[in-house]
Amino acid sequence: MKSSLERYTERVEQYASRFSRFPRFLEVTMVLALIGCAFFGTQLSLPGVDRPDTGKSLEVLLGLSCFVLLKYRTHTRTVVVVVAGVTIAAIARGYLLTPMLLAPLLAAMYWLAVLCDRRTVRLYALVVTVALLTVNLFSDGMRDLSPVLTVVGPVFWMALPLVGGSLARLRGDYLEAVKARAEHAERTREEEARLRVTEERMRIARELHDVVAHHLALANAQAGTAAHLSRSSPEQSRKILDDLTGTTSAALRELKATLGLLRQDDRPKGEGLDPAPGLARLPELIDSYRSAGLEVVVHQEGVRRPLTPGVDLTAYRIVQEALTNVAKHAPERAAHVGFTYADSRLLITVSNDGPATATAVSGTSGGFGLRGMRERAQSIGGDLCAGPRPEGGFEVTTALPLQPSAAVEGESP
Repeated sequence: MKSSLERYTERVEQYASRFSRFPRFLEVTMVLALIGCAFFGTQLSLPGVDRPDTGKSLEVLLGLSCFVLLKYRTHTRTVVVVVAGVTIAAIARGYLLTPMLLAPLLAAMYWLAVLCDRRTVRLYALVVTVALLTVNLFSDGMRDLSPVLTVVGPVFWMALPLVGGSLARLRGDYLEAVKARAEHAERTREEEARLRVTEERMRIARELHDVVAHHLALANAQAGTAAHLSRSSPEQSRKILDDLTGTTSAALRELKATLGLLRQDDRPKGEGLDPAPGLARLPELIDSYRSAGLEVVVHQEGVRRPLTPGVDLTAYRIVQEALTNVAKHAPERAAHVGFTYADSRLLITVSNDGPATATAVSGTSGGFGLRGMRERAQSIGGDLCAGPRPEGGFEVTTALPLQPSAAVEGESP
């Protein structure tokens, strides 16, 4: 249940927002209201005290000073000086100091507190208040009142617009700060979304590169070998062609699984998609290269340890890409793959023999191959080095954590 004060406040805010579309109309209405208040204030006097006879000139001047308030946004200090001077002159001529007479000055002081800095507000408030008190103490309109009331009245009425204006300025600063924080949060969300999209695009690009580059290079090598052996060894050529069929089928399956990530719908996660490859499929991978004429020797040191899905996929893809580079670029048709299981890391080396200069250049000419391997290793907290060996050939070495942190594992491709 809303209180009556809350309902009244909401109603006022609704009306204020509705009329705020016409700022000039509101300002003119305010000036007319202040003219009416000032005119009414000039008609008030204490019992037994005659109103001063100024020939209406001061009343007209008070009304004209209200129009100066239309410039409160651009000439705030000038507005305060003009309105305060006219008001003090009216009190000095004997008009009774009342809130009605002070209405234009109170409005000017309110906008001063809203639009100006605190030092300016304090300076102008002190000067205007002291001037009002001084004139009021010697005014004929206040001669029958005690000095205490003569002092308390101006101070009280001058304090109201200053406090109200300060609160309005603080509220405005608060709203600006909230708006700035909201805009910053919105920009941060947009940047984070763009970053996530970029990371996902790079992850899919790496997957497609590994699948397409590996299988096409392997299929090309198998087709070339089969063509070379077609006359001298038809039986072996047919066997290689059978392996070529398996290579293209595997390429289609992995490509379908990768592209399926882009077409995920309301099906349960992973339904209809092949599981991500891992080192369990390493023998199948090695056999495919051997069928293409590449001799691959695998050796292992240490006790084999279970790998997390992210590390398992990364290790498989790095070996796959490294062997693809050997099949495509190395002059020697032989490669060595080593796995070393340490306490917390898995060290993988893929190397080949041959002239150092030739294999170094060929190993780095693949474009995105080495970059993709390095990105995969770094995405799970590992590292990768690639370069020519002193004794000749090219070597790719990567160290992968056996148990990556949860945050890094969640980001692994």
